[in-house]
Amino acid sequence: MPLSSTSSRSFLDRLTRAAAVALLGVVVIAAAPAPARAQSLPDFTDLVEKVGPAVVNIRTTERARAARSGSGELDEDMLDFFRRRGIPIPQVPNRPGPRAPEAEGELQQRGVGSGFILSADGYVMTNAHVVEGADEVIVTLPDKREFKAKIVGSDKRSDVALVKVEATGLPIVRIGDPSRLKVGEWVIAIGSPFGLENSVTAGIVSAKSRDTDSFLPLIQTDVAINPGNSGGPLINMRGEVVGINSQIYSRSGGYMGISFAIPIDEATRVSEQLRVGGRVIRGRIGVVIDRVTRDVAESIGLGKAAGALVRSVEAGGPAEKAGVEAGDIITKVDNRSVEGSVDLPRIVGGIKPGTKATLQVFRRGGTRELSVVVAELEPERGVVARKPPDREKATPAGSFGLGVSDLNDAQKREAKTRNGVHVDAAEGAAARAGVKENDIIVTVDNVEITSAKQFEAVVAKLDKTKAVTLLVRTGDVARFLIVRPIK
Repeated sequence: MPLSSTSSRSFLDRLTRAAAVALLGVVVIAAAPAPARAQSLPDFTDLVEKVGPAVVNIRTTERARAARSGSGELDEDMLDFFRRRGIPIPQVPNRPGPRAPEAEGELQQRGVGSGFILSADGYVMTNAHVVEGADEVIVTLPDKREFKAKIVGSDKRSDVALVKVEATGLPIVRIGDPSRLKVGEWVIAIGSPFGLENSVTAGIVSAKSRDTDSFLPLIQTDVAINPGNSGGPLINMRGEVVGINSQIYSRSGGYMGISFAIPIDEATRVSEQLRVGGRVIRGRIGVVIDRVTRDVAESIGLGKAAGALVRSVEAGGPAEKAGVEAGDIITKVDNRSVEGSVDLPRIVGGIKPGTKATLQVFRRGGTRELSVVVAELEPERGVVARKPPDREKATPAGSFGLGVSDLNDAQKREAKTRNGVHVDAAEGAAARAGVKENDIIVTVDNVEITSAKQFEAVVAKLDKTKAVTLLVRTGDVARFLIVRPIK
């Protein structure tokens, strides 16, 4: 049936619109709004313009010493990385051909690092390891001005140093609040990797309060950090310095995707003490500590793996005078929670020497409070374990393979303990847990041991199918060991 003229126009209009849509479909799809994620890519240009002028290159020199015969040489940047990670410095064979040695006492380049200006009158913050051992420090600004700097103070424990140049009207950085950082947040680093000044790298915050056996908790990022970046600033998206780039995790000596920065609030506290007195004064209570594992926490009724396990107590030190014992777990200091063993030195270190502090300790299944007078932190001293007198070996007894005997008064005085039993022999499950001959067992599942007879009675009542927690002393060092039944 033929179409009417009106129907024909309507049909053609619809056909034309359909064709137009078909032809422009690609254009319409391409013009659709971009997803929100694609529109949020960061632009760091403003940050670099704001902060860059206050980031400096630090070059150090030292006086040449007499060369050691037969030793090769490594690039100073690589030596810096070996020193920072405690990696033994390899010996590099001497290159063939003559080499004129520097005259002894002549200044020669030692290394390069980074720093940032804190005040317009020339105070610059950097890492302690950047200026360690330097006879001369040269600070170069982005505008190419150079200054000889004086080392105001350096603190190896925190790896923070403060240097001063004689200048005025210098550009300065803004200090931020590391506690506001969020994991996943964008951050940038500016520094002099391999001596390449004003290099910018970017990444995200990977973790906060990372414990790497450093004195301070560190910010972990995936920002590329290489030799020469040390001492430079870690900057948030508000253009504020939130950390000092200090370390990397590496198996090769170069960047492998994990880097660490010192939180700027901790570094600022250190720098203020360096500025005023040239050194940092910290508190100490005289204990050697270890972390509390989940297994130990559960087995002794602590609830969660928190606090600092006291492995040994310094003779005559503040902790001993306060009544702290090896095997105690310090959970709070002046109502500040000790979440991990690394927290205790930081909390106590921040207390002024001579001040009274209250320790909350977990002992024998319960908590108690002890008052301690904080002393000034001295150079660390190693703990020397004293070996009890030799005696005849006993036959291992009980389900744990332990042979024990009573302690005499002299042994108690030497071991600084009122109770416990001497381990004459250890086999089986006990030996596998780490109990050794001449150890002293102080508690069994939070029960204080007073004699060999009582020890045997306590062990006899235990469920032989369950693990048992022993508090064991080896010389001055105490530790918890979990003895699991052999199946």
